[in-house]
Amino acid sequence: MSRRTDNRHRVATLCREATGLAHHTCLKWAAAGLITRRQPVPDAAGAEQRAFESQLVLELADRLRHEQVDGAVLGFTHARPSRSGLVLGLHPATADAVLAAVVPRFDERYGGLRGVPGLRLSPQGGEWALTRVGGEALVRLVHPRADWVPRLPDHGDGLTQLWRSHRRGVHPAEAAEVRRWGSEGGGAETCGRLLSRVLRRPLLVNAAGTAHGWANTYHHGRRSLVIEWCCAVGAPEMEDRLRRSGLAAPSPGTASEADGRADPPGRISLDGASLTVRRGPCAERVPC
Repeated sequence: MSRRTDNRHRVATLCREATGLAHHTCLKWAAAGLITRRQPVPDAAGAEQRAFESQLVLELADRLRHEQVDGAVLGFTHARPSRSGLVLGLHPATADAVLAAVVPRFDERYGGLRGVPGLRLSPQGGEWALTRVGGEALVRLVHPRADWVPRLPDHGDGLTQLWRSHRRGVHPAEAAEVRRWGSEGGGAETCGRLLSRVLRRPLLVNAAGTAHGWANTYHHGRRSLVIEWCCAVGAPEMEDRLRRSGLAAPSPGTASEADGRADPPGRISLDGASLTVRRGPCAERVPC
């Protein structure tokens, strides 16, 4: 086997281990130059797509914590990433919960927006498309059953389901949140790349839930995601796997390899955002 062929197989293996794609698919991507040792999982090309994906990560981390099944930490079992979009495989036991977490709702009693602002969903040929009103970001969700239809909440408990009531436009609260996200310290660019990459590597993230089927996931604002677990992979190994998958590879045009090696153990930083992976003592019982 030539050195070039061997390198392509190594890149394909990294891609497969992160996404769950077939090895031959990843090998074709490596041969075509779509993935490399530096970046073995395709990045989203645009800031809008990265921001949309990162918002999905934050909502799911917050809403699904301790409620995951079979180690699907963010609710997904595999991914097919591309520069223009992303396809994610839903775990059937939490598929409804995933969509219920991300669809936008407005609290009429106390004010405040929940979910991903401007997100709308529609069935498309056996898949469910998540888009943003007025934008081009796209994430497709696939379910093991082609005829699956999600059971989603209706108005109730003082919550207005904006994805139902504003199908063709955005609620003022959604518009304000989208503006705030883009203007808060360069929000879309600052945290979008790292968290988007987390979403595109479900198999690596799911290693945190292999012991008990769930993990503790939460975030500090929009730039810091935390994944905690017990009894599964060690934190140093988890960090190493994520780094080898290109999670902290510098953004295009960056002069140096700013891959966060100066971070404390268990923290991976990029462009002002961070992911902390932490293993603690056994907590088979969900904390109160």
